[in-house]
Amino acid sequence: MLLIPAIDLKNGRCVRLLQGEAAAETVYSDDPAAMARSFEDAGAKRLHLVDLDGAFKGKGANLVSIRSILKNISIPVQLGGGLRNAENIEQMFELGVSSVIVGTMAVKNPDVLEEVIQRFSGEKVILGIDARDRKVSIEGWQEGTEIDDVEFALRWKKFGIQRIVFTDIARDGMLSGPNLEALGDFARRTGLKIVASGGVSSMGDLELLKTLEEDGVDQVISGKAIYEGKLDLKEIFKC
Repeated sequence: MLLIPAIDLKNGRCVRLLQGEAAAETVYSDDPAAMARSFEDAGAKRLHLVDLDGAFKGKGANLVSIRSILKNISIPVQLGGGLRNAENIEQMFELGVSSVIVGTMAVKNPDVLEEVIQRFSGEKVILGIDARDRKVSIEGWQEGTEIDDVEFALRWKKFGIQRIVFTDIARDGMLSGPNLEALGDFARRTGLKIVASGGVSSMGDLELLKTLEEDGVDQVISGKAIYEGKLDLKEIFKC
């Protein structure tokens, strides 16, 4: 099980939101690059980066911060938020991002995403599924759909998607524990590699998630639990 620390960027700062609500933000740092370095120094092997301004507005406002983070760390960075077209994705790869996470594009510009997946194979393109009651949400969680999460994943699996970041919106930022039932069901029914996101609050939660490794849940993202000291990265990575 790979634990991936998260940095959410909003107006150039490192923040966390409650259930994706832009008005419910907590600022944890004005220096995201320093935060990223601290994660790498603690032993992190990968960084999860989200451009919240891009997710909400469809256009990023954090390019300076993204460049600074990439310049200051050596571990791979996966990035999502506001990637609505092929040009956005190409720009991120040119900057040095190792993988991109797309969600809204898969709903609104599927033809473009199909071409992108053909160009960038393997796990360069990861599908982000943000689920509310097992239905896909897009546009930074502001727009709901009636698309079933499993059906959506299986459709993109046919086009070459190998990994999903599965976020339970109701759990995100709440420190209420991951939705193990939904994660297990989703992983077993899709047969894809899954990154669990949302709700992690303790080492106990990580141990519970490890029980889903055989189903394909082999990575987990954590943000708020790290910032608020509920997870000690140095101790975890020692183990």
